[in-house]
Amino acid sequence: MIRRDSEKDIERRLAEQTRARKGMCIKLLSMHIKGLPDRMCLFPKGRIVFVELKTTGQKPKPMQLYIHERIRELGFRVEVIDTLKGVDELINEMTNAEQGQPT
Repeated sequence: MIRRDSEKDIERRLAEQTRARKGMCIKLLSMHIKGLPDRMCLFPKGRIVFVELKTTGQKPKPMQLYIHERIRELGFRVEVIDTLKGVDELINEMTNAEQGQPT
């Protein structure tokens, strides 16, 4: 049986791990733009990543994919994460990049 991580658990881990690395994990709420990623994570040294969170196995809706692409066209990174392991991998990558280590 495949383990399914809930979106709530994944979001909690992302926020906790970002704060533990002295970053900010800002929940994006908008009444005017549908499809924004769930979180904007800010890390030391000006590193930013937008994160769409999903329960394991779920995929973004077409409007979300459209907005993600628009954000990427502006030069920002957007990640879709649907597992706790995915959070850990992103946090490790952002931390290694901050320390000048290869990602």
